[in-house]
Amino acid sequence: MATRSVLDVLGGDVVLGRQTRKSGALAELVREGIPAKSLFLLAERLHLRQAEISEKIGIPQRTLTRRLAQHSRLTAAESDRAVRLAQVFSTAAETLGDEEKAAAWLKTPNRALRGGRPLDQLDTDPGVREVENILGRIAYGVYS
Repeated sequence: MATRSVLDVLGGDVVLGRQTRKSGALAELVREGIPAKSLFLLAERLHLRQAEISEKIGIPQRTLTRRLAQHSRLTAAESDRAVRLAQVFSTAAETLGDEEKAAAWLKTPNRALRGGRPLDQLDTDPGVREVENILGRIAYGVYS
């Protein structure tokens, strides 16, 4: 998964600023906190309502609404969870061929996840690794 595509999913240079072109930009952005608008753009790409994306990232919906209105940034922890979601979405889009298929796949129950949806596994690091493992198996034709 290319860092550039993750940055593009989060709004690219327009939302994140031109500093995204330098090495280590993603880690630096997470530490500073990504703009709340990035989360809104990610939700649009995943076809999630604001309430759903706020739940996935662990931000109360009213707090997210206020941050969007004030054009403020997420905390480092919230930014980390948002970037993790963007990374998995980017990998899924690359593996499955396009963003629409990736968004649908993330929201579809999966036998390899004991009937759970990949999107629901992304709240923990082990869950992320499990979803990435499945995507890797799909990419290499090992998925069953």
